[in-house]
Amino acid sequence: MTRGILIAGNDSSLFSAAGAEALKRVESFSSAIIPNRFTVSEGGALPPPKTETPAGFIPLTWNPSSPISARTLVLAAENRLKQINDAILICLPPAVFKNAESLTPEEIEILINDQIKGWFFLIRELALYFSRTGSGSLSFVTPEPSVNSGGKNTQTDILGPSATASFHSFTQGILSTSANEPYRVMGFTGCEAGAEAEFAAWLFKIIDEDTRKNSGRWHKYSKLGFFR
Repeated sequence: MTRGILIAGNDSSLFSAAGAEALKRVESFSSAIIPNRFTVSEGGALPPPKTETPAGFIPLTWNPSSPISARTLVLAAENRLKQINDAILICLPPAVFKNAESLTPEEIEILINDQIKGWFFLIRELALYFSRTGSGSLSFVTPEPSVNSGGKNTQTDILGPSATASFHSFTQGILSTSANEPYRVMGFTGCEAGAEAEFAAWLFKIIDEDTRKNSGRWHKYSKLGFFR
């Protein structure tokens, strides 16, 4: 049986590492990246889209602000892969260093739509899919929520912690209510900069175990091999 893997989330070194680890198990997988619309180039223009996609990555279009796009994404992944066995959602929002008064209404809309609301739409569609198929795994990957200490003349990331806290809280709620679901639901955290490849290998090791005992709980990565 062909294994269908969908990886969606923020473009990052961890996203790439998870993709590389997936390709050790399948010839190709579907990928969907949240566009970083906060990143601007000189002159204030958005950077050009990436034109090169690594071999094995099947890129799918995703507009996080649209519930229709979330549904279309899941359908497209199912069509390309024949089935979705494992969905891995990676929340690593870009940092935005601004003061509250310098945020524009458009930027606030982007923050809410792309980095918060979009996850709710996609997770709902994946939960419906796995409930219908009666199997599979839904994995949430995120840093531990953090609080900016701030300080005088200190630049503060006003986006990352807010989006991460929302994703973490939503994940906790889903984990807490997943006991009777026919599919596995798992949360993963603890990845440090420079350890993305090791984290991805550990992540897939737990997913590959295909055991219900890992479902409904957080798993924290440690270089010592411990997790909870």
